[in-house]
Amino acid sequence: MSLMTGEEYVESLRKLKLNVYYLGKKVESPVDNPVIRPSLNSVKMTYDLAQQPEYEDLMTAKSNITGKKVNRFTHLHQSAEDLVKKVKMQRLCGQKTAACFQRCVGMDAFNAVYSTTFEIDKQYNTNYFENFKKYLAYVQDKDLTVDGAMTDPKGDRGLSPSKQVDPDLYLRVVERRPDGVVVRGAKAHQTGICNSHEVLVMPTQAMKPEDKDYAISFAVPTDTKGITMIIGRQSCDTRKLEKDADIDVGNKNFGGVEALTVFDNVFVPNDRIFLNGETEYAGMLVERFAGYHRQSYGGCKVGVGDVLIGAAALAAEYNGVPRASHIKDKLIEMMHLNETLYACGIACSSEGYPTKAGNYQIDLLLANVCKQNVTRFPYEIVRLAEDIAGGLMVTMPSEKDYKNREVGKYVKKYLVGTASVPVENRMKILRLIENLSLGTAAVGYRTESMHGAGSPQAQRIMISRQGNLGQKKSLAKAIARIEE
Repeated sequence: MSLMTGEEYVESLRKLKLNVYYLGKKVESPVDNPVIRPSLNSVKMTYDLAQQPEYEDLMTAKSNITGKKVNRFTHLHQSAEDLVKKVKMQRLCGQKTAACFQRCVGMDAFNAVYSTTFEIDKQYNTNYFENFKKYLAYVQDKDLTVDGAMTDPKGDRGLSPSKQVDPDLYLRVVERRPDGVVVRGAKAHQTGICNSHEVLVMPTQAMKPEDKDYAISFAVPTDTKGITMIIGRQSCDTRKLEKDADIDVGNKNFGGVEALTVFDNVFVPNDRIFLNGETEYAGMLVERFAGYHRQSYGGCKVGVGDVLIGAAALAAEYNGVPRASHIKDKLIEMMHLNETLYACGIACSSEGYPTKAGNYQIDLLLANVCKQNVTRFPYEIVRLAEDIAGGLMVTMPSEKDYKNREVGKYVKKYLVGTASVPVENRMKILRLIENLSLGTAAVGYRTESMHGAGSPQAQRIMISRQGNLGQKKSLAKAIARIEE
């Protein structure tokens, strides 16, 4: 089997015995939980699209490991063209869901771990590369969704992992056995882990020799004993729990959830270990993963941006001002910003190059420029969308008021915009804009744009390292005829 259908994916999750908590209670059936289900639907879309002939070229690829057709979310990039298709695929998925579709981190982790383990094995004669190839072949064959887990809670950011008052604030090895290791700690902000079959863990930063126990990378099933997921609280999330909730949810069918994921003495067998104490390679793994994931944002955020721009344009129509010059100018600016993000994603992909392992790495400088822009432009796009939508977006009566026998007639009378547009349609589009700018989707569109794949300063540090300022000085000296 190489490609699951969307329904097969949903049924495969039912077989998992996940330990999930939300609002202080254990979730007995995450697949059917109304808060979690929209996020599951977003992942399901990555399976549904792969089944559609018109998207086959973007959504699938030929595995370099097995030679079989696989979902591109499980693929190792084999060319710059593959890197470009990845960004185009992510934009498509964002357009179809207006939410985080949750498979990007795993895909980016696959490519980073693959090339890094190859280089570790060359130096230390370890078996990590073969371990990982066998693991990825399994993932590709089963078409699994894998959560990439990098971010640790970190505790006191001024102290290294081994110097923390509580040593578990960075995930670490607490016991080494002949057949594997036992780990303890947590990974924060794990988007979609409750919709994943496996979790692929990586260190969160470069490590020093004294941090050897924290330099660990491995993969285990998400229902492994000792793993607990605590769903993060989001703005407006409990609207999904209301009976017959529809309009007020904003995006009823799709969404995203994040979880604090605890590893409480989790056993990892040797054949699932990809880094174990080789501290000098922790930084390489982090840097390569971050580069891939910063590239990703030039696709997924752009797709969601397409939806938000469309919603703002509809709001202008429903408000009766689509021809106003200032409205047109704001929509143009939103499109300009959005396409600039896409251009960065395509650029860093087009400049990709092969690693020593053979898979392709993006241009790291341009990937960091891409993500630096992502930390800013979605905020401006949201601001303009809110400007166009108007204040009613945040003061509008509820769906229950709209449907109420006593006051519904007033809502329908006084929320009219353009006479030809039903009030319900106006409410729906305003709630969608609210969802993306302030509600549950804002976590994945705005805040993740800021902090996902490293906060802004992380990109600025990488831009400084990779910008080759010395060469630029030499160019200026040559033009100015200054002798070296």
